[in-house]
Amino acid sequence: MKKILVLGASGYVGSQLLSKLCDLGYHVTAAARQIDYLKARVRPRNNLSLIYLDLADKETTIHTVAKFDIIYFLVHGMAHGHDFLEYELSLATNFKSALKNSDVQHVIYLSALQPQTGDSEHLKARLMTGDIIRQAGRPVTELRAGVIIGPGSAAFEIMRDFVFNMPLLITPKWIDCKANPIALENLNHYLIELVKETPTTHNLFEVGGPNILTYREQLEVISQTINKPIRIFSTNLLTPKFASYWLGIITSVPKSIGAALLSGLKHDFVADWQAVHKRYPQNLIGYEKMVQQAISAESDYIESEVWGYDPTAFKRWQPGYGYYPKQTGASIQTQVSADKLWGIIQLFGSREESYFYANLLWRIREWLDLPFGGKRPIRRAPSSPEMKVGDYIDSWKVIRYEKKQFLSLLFGLKAPGLGRLEFSLKDLGNTRKLSVTAWWHPQGFRGLLYWFAMMPAHIFIFKGMVRAIVNKAQKR
Repeated sequence: MKKILVLGASGYVGSQLLSKLCDLGYHVTAAARQIDYLKARVRPRNNLSLIYLDLADKETTIHTVAKFDIIYFLVHGMAHGHDFLEYELSLATNFKSALKNSDVQHVIYLSALQPQTGDSEHLKARLMTGDIIRQAGRPVTELRAGVIIGPGSAAFEIMRDFVFNMPLLITPKWIDCKANPIALENLNHYLIELVKETPTTHNLFEVGGPNILTYREQLEVISQTINKPIRIFSTNLLTPKFASYWLGIITSVPKSIGAALLSGLKHDFVADWQAVHKRYPQNLIGYEKMVQQAISAESDYIESEVWGYDPTAFKRWQPGYGYYPKQTGASIQTQVSADKLWGIIQLFGSREESYFYANLLWRIREWLDLPFGGKRPIRRAPSSPEMKVGDYIDSWKVIRYEKKQFLSLLFGLKAPGLGRLEFSLKDLGNTRKLSVTAWWHPQGFRGLLYWFAMMPAHIFIFKGMVRAIVNKAQKR
């Protein structure tokens, strides 16, 4: 059985590909720089190993790559920031050096379609990465894809959030550019079929779906699917830079990723899929059906991510809430021990400590439920000194709990959205890093308004909370 390494396994395509390869009986090693994120997304399997690997570490990359027969290269640097082109090419160069010192039989590289005109740093990086890794002298099969439609796909979730959150959408003129998006299911078919190959030369295929639509038409299909009307107006005044700011208001996709995607969407992306379809035939899913499947599968997708395994959270999270959450919070570093800090965090909502800071504002927010059909505030506390999943603390419910490391609470008051509050502790050696983070999935336009209405309080309340927790721990 071939030994398979998936690089970039914590990403959207990689994380869901792992289980499919394992189901076929392959022993798969998943490598990622964000190893904690990967562990949170992937369920344990007997034939799946998870390892930390930063491709920026050349020597470790060479040592790791040499152990495998087939490698999926699913790495990109969009989340790195403004200099991601240079960063991404440096990773490709290190990977090329590792391939030269290995007996790897086949590299499967997921790349991006290249437009006839226009200039995008993100797309240029994809093109140049392929050129670099082919120089290693190992057979490389490059799949060039455009928009991928599936639960969790950044491009799809951005469009979905726009439709859910905005009754009126003002867009750049590129809204009328054309593309033929591919369903995640169809892309997976190609990725799985390629693992069975042992090529002796390089191959390059474009992959796409059967329907060519403008982005305006794609948004309209999503609108019809979720039965939420939307009006779209396009203007030359909305440049890609301003569009990225607009994107940041409506959705919370990381800014670097959003800006890179928007710069690419300025062009037509129509894949010529005939060659790959002839070699690896399958039934290509039409755009309307792939959208329906993606929306219906979203609640399953998030089960492996941030909500723990709490049935209440799954029941409340449903199509209609923004996929990318708004977030705010604060962090602080301190020399106070983890034991003392966690001892205070454990008192969240208690009579003794309440909410640590600005308690009056927290109580006012509870009573504001009454005018909107909510119930009188209920004072509840865990039955034992140590919290556990399922405990209620006033209106909050514990949905994840890792002692001295992580606490996640589900928001229980009436509001147009779904939220959670998280406390995390990270040991940095001589100091500890305490973070408090609030996450909010808005339910339509009202959910966005609610978030921005709460923003003045958010500006200072979480900074006050982390300082108060440290001060209380020091006094103890």
